Amino acid sequence: MIPHLSIGTQRDVGILLVDDQPAVRQGLRLLLQLEPAAAVIGEAGTGTEALALARDLKPDVVFMDIAMPGMDGIETMALLVAMLPQVAVIILTMYGTSDTRARALAAGARAFVEKGRPEEVEVAFRQVSDSLRLRMG
Repeated sequence: MIPHLSIGTQRDVGILLVDDQPAVRQGLRLLLQLEPAAAVIGEAGTGTEALALARDLKPDVVFMDIAMPGMDGIETMALLVAMLPQVAVIILTMYGTSDTRARALAAGARAFVEKGRPEEVEVAFRQVSDSLRLRMG
């Protein structure tokens, strides 16, 4: 667990990365460094870690893997959104079935990124961060 990676300015969108594969988190972090408004503030490898970090760090955006050992991403997301209703969750998935998307949307997902399609990270982040800025004023 990496509890805190960087602290951004007030304009930065604080991001928590949640995936059980460190290489995926590292790749996401590298992609998000290209986004001027993005600040990765933490990483978690399990749903339990994600909930503990989110409670402390209060991220604006969470990139959440669906398939994790123990508590899966959809269950984690439901608990996360109940704890922090303002958080925007972007789902990371290799399983883009309509059933998976429907379950994720019902649990509070705002966007989906298919693993192996890094160009989707930028698009999803910008969509979600733009909607956050509109909501915040």
